[in-house]
Amino acid sequence: MTEFDLVIVGVGGQGTILASDIVGMAAVNEGLPVQASETHGMAQRGGSVINHVRLDCRYGSLIPAGRADAILGLEPAEGLRAIDFLSPDGVVVVNTNPILPITVLSGASEYPEVDAMLGELKGHCKHLVPLDADRIAIEAGHPLTANVALVGALSNFLPLDVGSLEESISNLVPPKTVEVNLKAFRLGRESAGVD
Repeated sequence: MTEFDLVIVGVGGQGTILASDIVGMAAVNEGLPVQASETHGMAQRGGSVINHVRLDCRYGSLIPAGRADAILGLEPAEGLRAIDFLSPDGVVVVNTNPILPITVLSGASEYPEVDAMLGELKGHCKHLVPLDADRIAIEAGHPLTANVALVGALSNFLPLDVGSLEESISNLVPPKTVEVNLKAFRLGRESAGVD
């Protein structure tokens, strides 16, 4: 079975749409029908971005509540915000590094404890993969590859061939960044701790 519903969430500037495009293009390259939808917040860093990606789906592009097979959270609060989309048997792959909104930076509000959010996510999914994607991206060679490291971790659960995902990355990122992005993808895949 290749049907797979994926919600990808993050904030503007994190590469949420690129992560969605990587998965979507890999599916197309494997001959699977793909439907996708995206909602953008502010173009600048800080606005919520949510993408629905449906692989081998015959219905609409929006994933109903409780139906997603996986949530890919590029930011922990955004991952938790999307939890209602997840099936009880679903998987959450989430970056453990928050992006603090302006209200937190200005002192007007507090950001929730990351460990508490991970505990809440754990209570809503079958499998939780918390990932220090920022550290992995730096290890790969560039901090802006955290989104690709997270796609690497998610690849352990997608019904897609790893080679297709790597080909998709190679075709979507700027040519001079292909190697660092592929390294981030592979490190993220290994770091997920899935056999």
